[in-house]
Amino acid sequence: MTKIVRFYELGGPDVLKIEDLPLAEPGEGDVRLQVKAIGLNRAEVVFREGNYLEQPNLPARIGYEASGIVDAVGAGVTQVKVGDRVGTLTAFRMSQYGVYGESAIVPAYAIAPHPENLSFEEGAAIWMKYLTAYGPLIEYGHIKPGDYVLITAASSSVGHAAMQIAKSEGAVVIATTRTSAKKQKLIEGGADLVIATNEEDLPAKIEEFTSGHGADLIFDPIAGSLVEQLTKAAAPGTTLFIYGALSMAVNTTPFPIYTAIGKGLKMQGYTVNEITSDPEKKARGIRYVHEGLKSGKLKPVLDPQRFSLDNIVEAHRYMESNQQNGKIVVTV
Repeated sequence: MTKIVRFYELGGPDVLKIEDLPLAEPGEGDVRLQVKAIGLNRAEVVFREGNYLEQPNLPARIGYEASGIVDAVGAGVTQVKVGDRVGTLTAFRMSQYGVYGESAIVPAYAIAPHPENLSFEEGAAIWMKYLTAYGPLIEYGHIKPGDYVLITAASSSVGHAAMQIAKSEGAVVIATTRTSAKKQKLIEGGADLVIATNEEDLPAKIEEFTSGHGADLIFDPIAGSLVEQLTKAAAPGTTLFIYGALSMAVNTTPFPIYTAIGKGLKMQGYTVNEITSDPEKKARGIRYVHEGLKSGKLKPVLDPQRFSLDNIVEAHRYMESNQQNGKIVVTV
């Protein structure tokens, strides 16, 4: 028997239940992990609420990101073996797989080698955030030294990853957060300028900081009415990458057409699946992250608050509180 997290109805953190279930065997093309640590992601909140890109099949497992040790492989699996230390990529559907628990089965193509210089806790905090940021900044955005890169909701795990990637490429990082409470942490995390959007005029601060140039690339998980401010802060020809929907007004996200026409702006929706579902892009992304972790240019930022699997409900409540700075990790 093994402890597995499932939910039987849609809703808040309390719907998550820890159950003792028989240890399952991996099917063809699948890998089973003895899970050591789990990284929490916003996608899992909206999945259990029923507001994600896919709907749960109740009773449903949940979770994208874990690190651990391979303890069984299915037929046809040759790229990993029992005993390998690995992490999971966001390359599967949560309606079919999930990693919250002492054991997890995932497709072999959603496995990446665990970096030797990282703990299991750090290993559960790399693939979702670094590959999410890698896509717009490197694969598509081709940022270069001196570019002004605007990263909103920068205290999130993806925000920290984006700051590190941008800094490693020589870009100038402009980070946003709602209040001044997290400003110092973001400066310590690599931001050259931090704007508290509830307290300061975002376009005006960026115009002043960039001497009127504006942001060369914008990486945003909020959408909604913030888009109007972001387009005002953009340099000519900028692409605004939107990878999330944190704004309650996301269904009415505007695209200020006159500003866009005047500056030649583009707004592009994006998910990490664009990278993980393409073998060549995925390979480039994994190589980029491994090299950055090995060189020290990339280093996972973990929220200091830690949780055990038995406290998974409290961990989700904490994630919804927006108090975190970095990745929330659950140890198993």
